Amino acid sequence: MNNQRERTKMVPVPSHSIIPERDANFLPILEVSHLGINFNGLKAVDDFNLTVGRTEIAGLIGPNGAGKTTVFNLLTNVYQPTNGSIMLDGYNTAGKTTEQVNRMGIARTFQNIRLFSNMSVLDNVKVGLHNSIKTSLGASLLRLPSYYRNEKIANERALELLSIFKMENAAYDKAGSLPYGAQRRLEIVRALATNPGIILLDEPAAGMNPSETAELMENIRMIRDTFHIAVMLIEHDMNLVMGICEGICVLNYGRVIAKGTPDEIVSNPVVIEAYLGKKD
Repeated sequence: MNNQRERTKMVPVPSHSIIPERDANFLPILEVSHLGINFNGLKAVDDFNLTVGRTEIAGLIGPNGAGKTTVFNLLTNVYQPTNGSIMLDGYNTAGKTTEQVNRMGIARTFQNIRLFSNMSVLDNVKVGLHNSIKTSLGASLLRLPSYYRNEKIANERALELLSIFKMENAAYDKAGSLPYGAQRRLEIVRALATNPGIILLDEPAAGMNPSETAELMENIRMIRDTFHIAVMLIEHDMNLVMGICEGICVLNYGRVIAKGTPDEIVSNPVVIEAYLGKKD
């Protein structure tokens, strides 16, 4: 894991963030400037700034209640920000719906698994293909040839995605019957089916044992390398974060308190204080 970090050289960008050197000559997939949101006068997120490179594995960490999931909800337009801007692949997401933002190239998973438990694994993935494979209501109702063509394409693509994660043998099982770790993987596969430029993983290792977490780390690297997209994760498992993330942003009380590489973050006294409290 340490070798993985040593191979990634991070370089500064004008937004006072860092991105992998390999992404430096490309438009960042995500640029967040002065983002904030108020709930009844309370600043849940305040002046949040972040840039994510096109193939970066980025981490967003902080103590419980720091505002991390609120940031994810802002990035996916579940919440509309009070101020600031979000540029996704060079386009402003202001005023877009969550579905429109997903079509623009951002996908996510959730702390609590949100699968269609009574549907098959295959059908769960096919739900995510709505961005790329469209069938009109008329064609579906009348079972026109275009409906069957699109169904064949969707089945093949869904099976292809499942095979990347070695889940094709479970394609016709009910999603709710899968072991916990496999359900986590399926949620990621479904998000990838939307063809994102960046995928947000909200505590993907929650509830996993050490072997499942190790497999998750390899899957995250594989996602980046296979799909050539960015991954941003919220996670409390610091071994996972420090082992896989290239750039890390630390949030506390809704504000960024540190940004840097894993080695910089783990030795940052402000971060240590936020997690462990101030020494007397």
